[in-house]
Amino acid sequence: MYNAPEVDAIKKRLTRWNENGAKAPERRGRFENTSGIEVERLYTPADVEHQDYGRDIGLPGEYPFTRGIHPTGYRTRVWTMRMFAGFGSAEETNERYKFLLSHGETGLSCAFDLPTLMGVDADDPMAFGEFGKGGVCVSSLSDMELLFRDIPIEAITTSMTINGPAANIWAMFLANAQNRGVPIASIGGTLQNDILKEYIAQNEYLYPPRDGVRLVVDTIEYAMKHMPKWNPVSISGYHIREAGATAAQELAFTLADGLTYVEESIKRGMSVDEFGPRLSFFFNIHNDFFEEIAKLRAARRMWARFMKERFGATNQRAMWMRFHSQTAGATLTAKQPENNVTRVAIQALAAVMGGTQSLHTNSLDEVLALPSETAARIALRTQQIIAHETGITDTVDPLGGSYYIERLTDDIEAAAMAYIDKIDGMGGVVAGIENGYFVREIADAARRYQDEIDRKERIVVGVNDHLDEGTPLPIPILKMDPQGEPTHMERLARIKRERDGSKVERSMDALRDAARSDQNLMPLLLDAVHAHATLGEVSVTLRDAFGGYLGIQM
Repeated sequence: MYNAPEVDAIKKRLTRWNENGAKAPERRGRFENTSGIEVERLYTPADVEHQDYGRDIGLPGEYPFTRGIHPTGYRTRVWTMRMFAGFGSAEETNERYKFLLSHGETGLSCAFDLPTLMGVDADDPMAFGEFGKGGVCVSSLSDMELLFRDIPIEAITTSMTINGPAANIWAMFLANAQNRGVPIASIGGTLQNDILKEYIAQNEYLYPPRDGVRLVVDTIEYAMKHMPKWNPVSISGYHIREAGATAAQELAFTLADGLTYVEESIKRGMSVDEFGPRLSFFFNIHNDFFEEIAKLRAARRMWARFMKERFGATNQRAMWMRFHSQTAGATLTAKQPENNVTRVAIQALAAVMGGTQSLHTNSLDEVLALPSETAARIALRTQQIIAHETGITDTVDPLGGSYYIERLTDDIEAAAMAYIDKIDGMGGVVAGIENGYFVREIADAARRYQDEIDRKERIVVGVNDHLDEGTPLPIPILKMDPQGEPTHMERLARIKRERDGSKVERSMDALRDAARSDQNLMPLLLDAVHAHATLGEVSVTLRDAFGGYLGIQM
């Protein structure tokens, strides 16, 4: 972007400036971000002399989409404000959804409890003591009906954070819509459904990796044929980052997972130009403000190039990276929890400056308990203040052109590409899962980060510095309805008692047989949940067909 004589002159001047500045002591001998990329004292045109504006940056809404996928940014509409919520019984969570919608939330995001995430019914001994603690419990179609009772699912978008039994839970959601007379083609939303990141980081998987991927492809194919407004997978770096990965690792491993789903969908016979626009992503927004913005800009550019150059996409929408963001739960602190409001605000600002399409802001009390209504309202208001009071939504990619941001975008892309090349070289993501590569890389990064905190090379306010011995801020602890669990159990027992048992058995036999073939399982899953087969019964049936999976033996 600059001619050679200008750059040479800048470099000479910069050398003199650095020599003069060397006389002043600095706080550290080396400044670097979480990805280990060194941060220079100053950035100038010399740091971006290799860039071609049209090739590497471009205009918003134009390939390679570094500056955003829409030409108007947030000038047409701001991001979807989607607060992650779910606890206790379906009835309690239904009330929280109505509360959030009444306070300006524009999309629902459903959190499920651990038994549901693991495909286990609430009455299973394995579920003992875990009912509703980390999300809402859904064991059957009846629970799904109560969860969305009196909520206009055709008028809002719904995101569901579920992975191992994602196809089954999605079938319940669709069956509920069908029973209400809502055409499923009219429903918009997102199914997280990213099973690869479960084997990499979160460990909530049910079946072997290759069978897990098959189920994801089944949902992509079904959505492409029947649900034009639905995103069947949200390829998720969030949990990879929460497990301890760096920003560059989060980006690389997330894109590698996405590339795997694209490859498998093409093998199924689908056109990348048709299913590509249906893929979405989910990123973690951590503390390093500029690193996070650069990560999101690099993500858009990398994905566009992969879709165009590796897979031959010609539809520009297939090259778009559309993503949801969530502020980093791992950065919240139990000590001085009021500081979490500031952390979340800065992280949310980074997500917006990076061009997110959807955002969840964590509540200040989430490190201690499920969010109270007050804390959830503050988190939502944080987004609304950014959207309406700061002015940063008035222009597209406001930090674009910053020497630092542009160089950092390049540096993070280079670091992520080095990982992707290594993953490709070992035979892909599934091979990396099977040999323990991802687990080792993330564990090493997490250890380095914690060591920096322990040595006070990285300051966490209120934890390892700026301590406060005063009276802590009182945090109200959300209490679940003690009658929620017994009511749920009674409903589940009644369903099993009153349903047509032979119909359930026939649906399970058909599902088992189909799972052993190459047939798309979504129609079979819909038949099963309409017959009131439970979450756990479907999971056991698929495990009979696929086998179990114990994970990496380290």
